[in-house]
Amino acid sequence: MTRYRERLPQLNGGLFLTDGGLETTLVFHDGIELPQFASFNLLKTEAGERRLKSYYRTYADIAKRAGTGMILESVSWRASRDWGEKLGYTKKSLAEANRKSIAILEEIRQEYEPGTEAVISGCVGPRGDGYKANREMGMKEAEEYHAEQIGVLADTAADMVSAFTISTAGEAAGIALAARKAGIPAVVSFTVETDGRLPDGDGLGEAIDRVDQVTGGYPAYYMVNCAHPEHFEQVFESGGEWTGRIRGVRGNASRKSHAELDESTELDAGDPKEFGALNARLKRHLPGLSVLGGCCGTDHRHVEQIAAWCAPQGRAQGAGAG
Repeated sequence: MTRYRERLPQLNGGLFLTDGGLETTLVFHDGIELPQFASFNLLKTEAGERRLKSYYRTYADIAKRAGTGMILESVSWRASRDWGEKLGYTKKSLAEANRKSIAILEEIRQEYEPGTEAVISGCVGPRGDGYKANREMGMKEAEEYHAEQIGVLADTAADMVSAFTISTAGEAAGIALAARKAGIPAVVSFTVETDGRLPDGDGLGEAIDRVDQVTGGYPAYYMVNCAHPEHFEQVFESGGEWTGRIRGVRGNASRKSHAELDESTELDAGDPKEFGALNARLKRHLPGLSVLGGCCGTDHRHVEQIAAWCAPQGRAQGAGAG
């Protein structure tokens, strides 16, 4: 049963932690092969399902200790039609994988609530490569494509859908419109290059304004993910009304560009303590920032440092402790 669809608590202030780099953990720490980088494929086996639940509990425990809320993000980033076909999924089996990705989060939420407010988010990814701009797909085509997965997620206990690693305003708008039609709140998270601009060259503020304009401001809020905090911090320094629409960040541990990360065969985990401090610094420019976690290269250590630097309990005990 959905719990927060009508009133997302992260919009009311306070800090909500989410997880780090799921694929980073599975591939580099666990040695698990992920064809097409699709973590939802682990739902095929009981062992894979157990591993995912253990992963979520690690981050839920961090949120519980820090006294924050948490966003439970499903493993369905790659669980859309084109990617599913590459992995041999039928329309029926792909829908079931999406439903199962939410069902395991319901179990986690039951373990931690009451006590830790837990929002379930159905994760949506780009139709193509998140590091490259798909200029050929317009808003209407994006709406039609993503409506299939979002429709399935809207029929589950998911409180919202979150689209990550989105590289164009057109695809973002299509996702928001599909979510509006399905009656579920939507969050859009753009990825940016080292210059703080989207892969198609648009400025972050420009993309947010464009999506808001064509969707009637439907996204509940916006995020930035899959880039190092220093790649986009300068974009916020000049301010602007659009910065008030950003409530979440999931940064990369590495300062490498997307092209460099694509070619990298070794994990660059950066400095977890520095990562926590950089996230705290972002809050100076984004007073509404309420959702924090990690992306490529990050793991539980980075999110623990976010809690240490940003959560009230962490600040009281001394930032960077642990």
